[in-house]
This record gives sequence, structure tokens and C-alpha cells, in this order.
Amino acid sequence: MMKILIAEDDLNIRQGLEKPLAREGYTLITAENGKVALEKYRLEKPDFIILDIMMPDLDGYSVCREIRKHNEQVPIVFLSAKDEEIDRVVGLELGADDYIS
Repeated sequence: MMKILIAEDDLNIRQGLEKPLAREGYTLITAENGKVALEKYRLEKPDFIILDIMMPDLDGYSVCREIRKHNEQVPIVFLSAKDEEIDRVVGLELGADDYIS
């Protein structure tokens, strides 16, 4: 089964993502900040990553940049309240596959 890493510091948003994905049978790995997200990425080797940008310890941009140093294939989608065009451009230039605001 596909493993999905959800890195989101807002508990309500994280749980809102978890429930429908779990019902569909995905294995979920969650992280409440960027540092934990990187640790869990390295340990769990997820097949898909959903990243928030504004997280404590390490922001989503830094997490994406670090993952892309080691793996250019794993799909990464930013899910963020930041909806300025520059945010999208930066996220995609760092290697994200999509950006949802």
C-alpha cells in the first residue's frame, strides 16, 4: 500500500487530510514540523509527500530542498495558505510537483 507523509503543523488540517486518506486505505505518516518531517521521510521512505510551507523548526521549502538532494522521484505537493504567485514559483522551482493553496 502507498505510504503518504503529511507534514502539517495545524492539527485540524492534518487530521482533515488523514481521515479521507485512511478511509481509502493509504498508510499515513504524519509530522507536526519540518524537522520531524525530514526524520520520518528518512526512516519511512514514503511514496508521496504533502507539505505545508509555514511550519516550525524547518519550513516546507527547506524540507523539499533537502528531500530533492536525495530523491528526485518522490512526488511532493505543497498544500499552503500562502497563495501568492511567488510562493508557487518558489515551491515549484525547489522541485515540488504541484502547489495547492
